[in-house]
Amino acid sequence: MLKNLKVVFMGTPDFSVPVLEKLIENCLVLLVVTQPDKEVGRKKELKFSPIKEVAIRNNIEVFQPENIKKDYQKILDLNPDIIITCAYGQFIPKEILDYPKFGCINVHASLLPSLRGGAPIHHAIIDGYKETGVTIMYMDIGMDSGDIISWKKTEITDSDTLESLHDRLSLLGSELLIKTLPSIIDGTCKRIKQDDTLVTFGMNIKREEELINFNKKKRDIYNQVRGLNPYPGSYFILDGKTIKVYKIETIESNKYLNRANGEIVELSKDGIYLKVKDGLIKLLEIQFEGKKRMMVRDFLNGNKEELIGKIGNQGVGNEEKEK
Repeated sequence: MLKNLKVVFMGTPDFSVPVLEKLIENCLVLLVVTQPDKEVGRKKELKFSPIKEVAIRNNIEVFQPENIKKDYQKILDLNPDIIITCAYGQFIPKEILDYPKFGCINVHASLLPSLRGGAPIHHAIIDGYKETGVTIMYMDIGMDSGDIISWKKTEITDSDTLESLHDRLSLLGSELLIKTLPSIIDGTCKRIKQDDTLVTFGMNIKREEELINFNKKKRDIYNQVRGLNPYPGSYFILDGKTIKVYKIETIESNKYLNRANGEIVELSKDGIYLKVKDGLIKLLEIQFEGKKRMMVRDFLNGNKEELIGKIGNQGVGNEEKEK
């Protein structure tokens, strides 16, 4: 049923790679649409998107419009049976949405209507969700607001980071899509309207959301660090320098109640302890400006400067009290 299905695929980042690879295995992918190449580094070298790399390896034509709302005729000229998107990165115009006979289908990394937007995986961890998943949905002109076709859940464990949850959801999405496509083609799939009263958002991460606020509870900081690891990373300021934080532990403690939130109160051979609203956090993996990521134990082996009593974010970042 799927081998002769003519597909145009639209996607850009790593998350969408397993989805495209599954489609290549099972369908006839006519065209891959992805974001324009970006200049990276000081030499401003052009970098292909992960999806473009997959398309090139499989000898599939690539289309990279600057603005899909103005430049889409190439897609229509191919007369695809279905258009499938996954983390493409631009809003798709109605002219495309209304064209294919089996519609435009999106693979979204949350259990809609929860966490609409461009960073649902980050926010699932940061916001303390116990579970999340992937949704296969019909697209409309809104942001992730179309009818739901199918979904698959997964638990969020305390050991999950953005990286581990991203990889798990990416594979879940690719498998669920292939299972769901036959029902879309034969017209037996469900169309479940989203309940607007249950909508939450997981919008793209802003720079200010990366800054650790030590006035918050240790669990909230723990979730923030996990939800931003490895990208873009959470951080705080110490002696005017940015320190990125990739791994911490939370410590139950009634000591240091009179110390400032964000103050370094203890050192051990493998950790730096900071006072927060309801206890301590222990930094385990960090990165200083211009340096590589390292375990704190390695940093402490080579740095004998006095850290006890220094206060993270002093003068910045701790002003906002927990809501």
